[in-house]
Amino acid sequence: MLEGTIIKGIGGFYYVKVENITYECRARGLFRKEKIKPQVGDRVLIRVNDQNKTGYVEKIFERTTELIRPPVSNVNQAIIVFAIKKPDPNLWLLDRFLLLASCQNLDVVICLNKIDLATEEEVKEIYDIYSKSGYKIITTSNKDNIGIDEIREILKDKITVFAGPSGVGKSTLLNSIQPNLKLKTGEISTKTSRGKHTTRHTELIELDKGGFVLDTPGFSSLDLDFLTEETLEEHFHDIHEASEMCKFAGCRHDKEPSCKVKESVESGEISKSRYDNYIMFLKEISERKRF
Repeated sequence: MLEGTIIKGIGGFYYVKVENITYECRARGLFRKEKIKPQVGDRVLIRVNDQNKTGYVEKIFERTTELIRPPVSNVNQAIIVFAIKKPDPNLWLLDRFLLLASCQNLDVVICLNKIDLATEEEVKEIYDIYSKSGYKIITTSNKDNIGIDEIREILKDKITVFAGPSGVGKSTLLNSIQPNLKLKTGEISTKTSRGKHTTRHTELIELDKGGFVLDTPGFSSLDLDFLTEETLEEHFHDIHEASEMCKFAGCRHDKEPSCKVKESVESGEISKSRYDNYIMFLKEISERKRF
């Protein structure tokens, strides 16, 4: 048997990459009985017919991480791409992406793309919010070839989910990193200034320098059903750090007095947009509990 990685799954077929060969495989019935479904990113053992490059998935190795939407295994890190302009960045959505990545224990890199369309002050405003919160940030421009080599190095030998809303330039960035990918890129709607989704299925894309990237559709569909009021704070690392100095145990940093988090927001140590998004998520989780 051969060991490989599932790079794509369509209509009950799983495409398994073993070195330089891709095998079209079916899953054994035993997985259905055990209520286990193979998914993209799984490391698997396959029994193959070398003549026609087909086979069967015989074993799925233990998953180190598991994303829910999209269902992908063994992702090491997330590069979360947002444009500085066209479309304008939605920091509420960016913090939502960061929550998902944190809950999955993924390393995170924030990519601020299309910096050629913005002033230095506009880039710095967003850069400072998230660098102050402890995130690694790369600024990029396909037009001016800025940051491409840095991203290429970060992707090496890892499985990376390339996430972000439509129209921010994810596929264009990947095409710049590896031109032979020829991924379809979307246009920006002139009416809404938002992008149109160009990725239709979940697939791992192998990179020449080693590693895989996941250019995924629908990743921005993110519920907070995996979080509680108690655990939310843990994934806002800047808020969590300040909370250790709050006067009352169990402080939610909303209406409580003597709250170190609120003091840190007032002093500028914690970004107001980060705090506002935290409060919105807290209320969303609280509302969910009522139903």
